[in-house]
Amino acid sequence: MDVVQKELASRKEEIQAELELLFKANMKITDWDVPEANDHEAAKILLGILQEKLDAIGEDIKSGKYINY
Repeated sequence: MDVVQKELASRKEEIQAELELLFKANMKITDWDVPEANDHEAAKILLGILQEKLDAIGEDIKSGKYINY
């Protein structure tokens, strides 16, 4: 395992917790803004929004955007 792998492995749980916090915060905001919202449907839509951005970041990585970040 190289240095970058070790560094990110040591922060894996923190990174995942932050992503979950972002998801949950947006679920709460949705509930505040639309009290009658179907939470299951909102969760699926929010997951799609996050996945769309993760996919875009993945494409940026493939295109070399983060080679010398």
